[in-house]
Amino acid sequence: MLEARPLLVAKIGGSLHESPNLARWIEALRRWPHRLTLVAGGGPFADAVRAAQPKLRYDDETAHAMAVLAMEQYALALAGLFELSLAETPDDIAQAHARGHVALWRPSTMVAAAADIAPGWDVTSDSLAAWLARKCGAAALLMIKSVDPGADSALHDLVSAGVVDPAFPDYVDGTPVFVAGPRALAHAAQALASGALPGAPVASATQKIAS
Repeated sequence: MLEARPLLVAKIGGSLHESPNLARWIEALRRWPHRLTLVAGGGPFADAVRAAQPKLRYDDETAHAMAVLAMEQYALALAGLFELSLAETPDDIAQAHARGHVALWRPSTMVAAAADIAPGWDVTSDSLAAWLARKCGAAALLMIKSVDPGADSALHDLVSAGVVDPAFPDYVDGTPVFVAGPRALAHAAQALASGALPGAPVASATQKIAS
């Protein structure tokens, strides 16, 4: 049954928008043999929201809503570039998986309706990916970054190093987390095809989650 296939949520860092590794990561992720939902970062669109805030003087809550829309803009770009299935709700995500597609999350509908998301710059696409993974009962969350994590990193180490946002540990809530940077890409497709995750496990995450 479809529900028995492990669900992986993978967050594509917005900083990869200028990297040739972006296409390579998408190709590798398509090798995952089970259910896959992608979460796009905000990329240059979120950067524009940050840059305009001091000039226009909108508050952080407004900036957060705009940054979520920036994630949607990046998701639209990725969907067009890589023929991914956009999905706004859990039902949309499930329908994409039922068709054998990779789901690419459009977050604004779910985020706007969520009472357990604190609006502000401490909650970026990192935390929203963790939130979605928890809501959907994902087997693991894979964070794809443009930098490699340190060995044996804990959640607080990732926050201190600026790899994830400050609120990220609050939203993970027990979901196994893996962080993959450029060094992991060489073997990522092979690992994902076998049901394993590339990169470094964080905290108590285990590297093999499916077979």
